[in-house]
Amino acid sequence: MEMQYRRLGRSGLKVSVLSFGSWVTFDTQLDKDAALGCMQAAWDAGVNFFDNAEAYAGGESEHIMGEAIGELGWPRHSYVLSTKFFFGIHEGVNTNQTLNRKYLLEAIDPSLERLRVDHLDLVYCHRYDPETPMEEVVWAMSDIVSSGKALYWGTSEWAAEEIRQAWDIADRHHLHKPVVEQPEYSLLARRRVESEYARLYDDIGIGLTTWSPLKSGLLTGKYLDGVPEGSRLALPGYEWLRDAVLDPSVNDKIVNLAAIADDLGCTTSQLAIAWCAANPNVSTVITGASRAEQVVENMGALDVLARLDEAVLDRIEAATA
Repeated sequence: MEMQYRRLGRSGLKVSVLSFGSWVTFDTQLDKDAALGCMQAAWDAGVNFFDNAEAYAGGESEHIMGEAIGELGWPRHSYVLSTKFFFGIHEGVNTNQTLNRKYLLEAIDPSLERLRVDHLDLVYCHRYDPETPMEEVVWAMSDIVSSGKALYWGTSEWAAEEIRQAWDIADRHHLHKPVVEQPEYSLLARRRVESEYARLYDDIGIGLTTWSPLKSGLLTGKYLDGVPEGSRLALPGYEWLRDAVLDPSVNDKIVNLAAIADDLGCTTSQLAIAWCAANPNVSTVITGASRAEQVVENMGALDVLARLDEAVLDRIEAATA
């Protein structure tokens, strides 16, 4: 099946229904050459959206992606590129875990330099900042868009009421509104996308670029027998992630999903990714990989998506209840 492209919420921007992100893998598992191979494999499958963040590997992830895009020689008009701001990469009261105007307006240019572009398509507020007035955040993000250094802005892991508040402020002051939210979404993490945000889709037309469709690899089934050497959960510093995903209570669900995948002739990973993409409120599902072969496998979810009829979706629902 060929790649599908969906509008990012009510904006006119179209993104591939499957996209590629650099969280964890770039720098910690991939050097530039490996990253280039993964990105080229995604590109060859029709991916046009590539996701990053200032804080990933302390800026090194942006640097690696920028180098890879430069070597691949893609025309700037042919891909959609994003980054996120909040966590910061410098110590200091105004540079770490904040969305104050000083930080945001000083962070955008270094990100552009690392990514080797003169503008970003999307910039996100990576988390909500309870210490900065919402008006300040909205004005700063709108000013970044007005400057031409970004074309759209949005949020990541914000509560529905926070997104609505930001949208209302932008609407009231005729500023650039947030058009996208980037939440976690998978068969094992559904509440926010399916319940909390439910009214936002119709009320303000927010789009979704969802992350972790495989619940940090748990939905691949590879952790049923423990943590394999060389996997993400074996990396130093990811003990918190290992504790979060190695929950024996979900093993039965994964086994049940594997049986459905076998019946469809696909992998459990492909089934889980396709299920996320089957939600019409999802603009794109961000996938990750440490090898080009994994990218190719993930893109196989496109074929599975076409086969997720009501009967199969009911089976998946029962398997994960």
